[in-house]
Amino acid sequence: MQEDHEHFMRLALQDAQAALSAGEFPVGCVLVRDSVVLARGARQHSRTNTPRPFELDHAEIVALRDLEANHPDIDRSAITVYSTMEPCLMCYSTLLVNNITRIVYAYEDVMGGGTGLSLATLTPLYRELKISLTPGILRRESLELFRNFFRDPANDYWRDSLLANYTLSQS
Repeated sequence: MQEDHEHFMRLALQDAQAALSAGEFPVGCVLVRDSVVLARGARQHSRTNTPRPFELDHAEIVALRDLEANHPDIDRSAITVYSTMEPCLMCYSTLLVNNITRIVYAYEDVMGGGTGLSLATLTPLYRELKISLTPGILRRESLELFRNFFRDPANDYWRDSLLANYTLSQS
């Protein structure tokens, strides 16, 4: 299983590297079912002229749109998400609402990660979900992409944030 996780995380890292090369926040996401990649996504529109970009085009959401466009009728309960960063609260809840409950991620989002949300206090739709979280798969490789992003003076997305400072302090 570890080898499978690493294989698919490497694909997500490729998408994150492509995002970084385009000046975007380096998050990549791959949706897999039965060892087949069904959809992929990378962060979009994090590089804008506004102080805070409109936060919708996260890698997980882009991958879900790809899944909807190409596999609208697939049973999503057997899908595993591979993301180079812990999904934020928006992405995490969107995955859960879409019955995708197996999540593997590389790098922890100390500022906006949503996977620590306690489902036990929520309504039955969420409270009764069985979630599988696997953190830290190829963390170092993902961390390096985020370090490169935050070190580049051209990238101002989340500059001087808790996430940026934490990332730059990691060894």
